[in-house]
Amino acid sequence: MELAFYASGLVAVLATLRVITSTNPIHALLYLIVSLLAVAMVFFALGAPFAGALEVIVYAGAIMVLFVFVVMMLNLKETVTAQERAWLGPRTWAGPSLLAAVLLVVLIAVLWRGDIGRVIAGDTLTAQAVGTVLFGPWLLVVELAAVLLLAALVTASHVGRSASRPPDDGSDGA
Repeated sequence: MELAFYASGLVAVLATLRVITSTNPIHALLYLIVSLLAVAMVFFALGAPFAGALEVIVYAGAIMVLFVFVVMMLNLKETVTAQERAWLGPRTWAGPSLLAAVLLVVLIAVLWRGDIGRVIAGDTLTAQAVGTVLFGPWLLVVELAAVLLLAALVTASHVGRSASRPPDDGSDGA
């Protein structure tokens, strides 16, 4: 289990360095997703499978949704299809695929050995423990975050819709 922890931590650090140093936003996004998956693997290695699952669902899922919002707001036309194909070529996927393959090998090795129940330090984090904390003393913070995300969604929809309409010149069409 310690090998899984250190290998996942190394992949997380390498992927995060590539996020910082990448000049192409598509490449940075791919490395960011690999980095978040590696951090989830660190949680799994530490005996917190629920925290790892939350990492994948909340962060990696949220990054993908954010990317979809950006694409929607940019309202890309068919003229950029060639540029997108060039960005998403096999060369773009080589680095993230290699790091994700390392994570997959570590995960398979941990599952094969049967060390999934072992914990390096501390107690196993369960869904009940997270729910008790989130909906106990942190209920107001969780609700405020939900309202903030809803406001961001409505704003993104409004800005995207306003940008796609031609400006109104005040004439009634006659």
